[in-house]
Amino acid sequence: MSFMLIQTPNPLTLKDALPDFSKTTHIFLPINDCRNPSVAEGGSHWSLLLVSIVDEVAFHYDSLNPANRDEAIATTKKLGTLLGRELQFLDLPDTPQQENSSDCGVFVCAQMRHLLLKKLMRAGKEQKISMSMGDKHINASHARKAMLEVIEGFRKEGESRRS
Repeated sequence: MSFMLIQTPNPLTLKDALPDFSKTTHIFLPINDCRNPSVAEGGSHWSLLLVSIVDEVAFHYDSLNPANRDEAIATTKKLGTLLGRELQFLDLPDTPQQENSSDCGVFVCAQMRHLLLKKLMRAGKEQKISMSMGDKHINASHARKAMLEVIEGFRKEGESRRS
């Protein structure tokens, strides 16, 4: 969705192709640095943009900060236009940083899981919470294993439904 927003001159033309966000409080958007729309597998880095619609803030988590900052800012502006709101962009410099050039996708998945399960789902409806990841260490190896466990759980569930 973020790539589609960046590539579209007028994001309002996408309204019918996207979900209705009227009852949505937060949107998780993986951001990729691909700029060529003709290369589906393009780009070399992923980061995460978490948009709090209720607070009108877009939080950017980049494990190679500031690698995807421009793409995240562009996505924030286009999404704001689509939502009819001016979104504030916050680049979070305390985001855990990867130690190599290949763990960005794992970091995005681990960040989404942490933010959803440990922050958003534990907060009360009117409670303000810190969206900082400064207190979180991401072990890419452990995160990969956790992702495999989730996939394996879905695989087993699918098998039991078919039998």
